[in-house]
Amino acid sequence: MSTKPDRVVLIGVAGDSGCGKSTFLRRLSDLFGSDMMTVICLDDYHSLDRKGRKAAGVTALDPRANNFDLMYEQVKALKEGKSVDKPIYNHETGEIDPPERIDPNHIIVIEGLHPLYDERVRDLLDFSVYLDISDEVKIAWKIQRDMAERGHTYEDVLASIEARRPDFEKYIDPQKQEANVVIQILPTNLIKDDKERKILRVQLIQRNDVDDSEPVYLFDEGSTIHWTPCGRKLTCSYPGLNLFYGPDNYYGHDVSVLEVDGRFDNLEEMIYVEGHLSNTDTKYYGELAHLLLQHKEYPGANDGTGLFQLLVGLKMRAAYERLTASDVKVPVEV
Repeated sequence: MSTKPDRVVLIGVAGDSGCGKSTFLRRLSDLFGSDMMTVICLDDYHSLDRKGRKAAGVTALDPRANNFDLMYEQVKALKEGKSVDKPIYNHETGEIDPPERIDPNHIIVIEGLHPLYDERVRDLLDFSVYLDISDEVKIAWKIQRDMAERGHTYEDVLASIEARRPDFEKYIDPQKQEANVVIQILPTNLIKDDKERKILRVQLIQRNDVDDSEPVYLFDEGSTIHWTPCGRKLTCSYPGLNLFYGPDNYYGHDVSVLEVDGRFDNLEEMIYVEGHLSNTDTKYYGELAHLLLQHKEYPGANDGTGLFQLLVGLKMRAAYERLTASDVKVPVEV
């Protein structure tokens, strides 16, 4: 644990299971340093264990299976610099284990299904992201993972997704309207009738009304840009690479949308793309490319997923530095 912070910065990471939260959290840990950051999985605030949920006929996605009052009290206490005794939900046994002591840290990340659900918790957040995967990609990913690693049949996978769908659409999905930024993963437009979902179209949907945070833009702020950078400066094998940037409206909010469709063949060349992006909150020219290259093994490192996870991480770093800078008392000359 690092020194006791003067200011606790609270970050919310929301999304369904299997949407890339763990990779995003690894990228955040790389940026901030693991000793500066404490991650709280909101599954720990399940009020019903697995048997209790089954008996009550509710899923973990249902707010009735979660203790939002305790979540709010403990997250508020941590933000105020107080330690808490947080419950633990044991994913292996499906039971609620004895609590653990959590001390305040410079950055507290709350991640899971419901970080933006309760208005009281949402109002405590300094920055939030929602990771949004389209149904087509979610099904393809789950099929690849569950059939390959867990021996499930295609029918099993589809049935489990369908069983979760009503609660997901009712309680989880609407939270994206509240996030500062949304990373949306969609099927590619570059391959007709693509079924493999290995090539992705990824959008970074950035609200324009976030205090002291300027959306990342491509070439010219506020314009609508379609860019196909393949050629002598960027290696692009089939099906190529397209970038888009432009203004839009998202659930009544004015937003700036950045999109990458396709894959980067050569991560060393990412510095060329980075050179055309502005408001990235990098510390030096090429930092974005350097961070991508540092962890080529992370899922999505060679497409818009990794790029946008890093851009959001850099926005969170800038927010942290801005919020904690005011804690430093500058002597005033009389």
